[in-house]
Amino acid sequence: MNPLNSPLEISVRALVLLAEIHPEPLDLAQLALLDHAVLHSGDLDGPPSLHPSLPGHSGELGMKRTVLEQALLVLIRAGLAGVEADETGLVYRATERGPAFVDILEAPYVGRLRERAEWAVHHWAPDTDVRQATAELISGSLSASAPFEGRRE
Repeated sequence: MNPLNSPLEISVRALVLLAEIHPEPLDLAQLALLDHAVLHSGDLDGPPSLHPSLPGHSGELGMKRTVLEQALLVLIRAGLAGVEADETGLVYRATERGPAFVDILEAPYVGRLRERAEWAVHHWAPDTDVRQATAELISGSLSASAPFEGRRE
């Protein structure tokens, strides 16, 4: 198994995001965009990126959703996250065990991941329209300095 961008690796990143926003839920589109923001935060006027800025990294979003769904199943089976339906569709939420599990992870990478998740959830995403941001990211016109109006309600 290749651990790079595997469901296991992405489940850790998703859990860190869900733990950061806990007890609020996120839908799949929000998780995919926030995961991208965490990995490429330097491109969005945030902390230095965790992954290098390579040409075409916006194309990751297309593949990310499928692996992210698999990653969320890993978290659900482990009892670290749950899925529920709300008026907009399916959303995912860390269980009470999720943030506690993240707290015991000691790897330096996880520490850097948590810093970027805090930035993405609290400073970059609150006013971000997920669909517009995703479309602009894919087209290469995402502006780091101009927040988007609205968010998934």
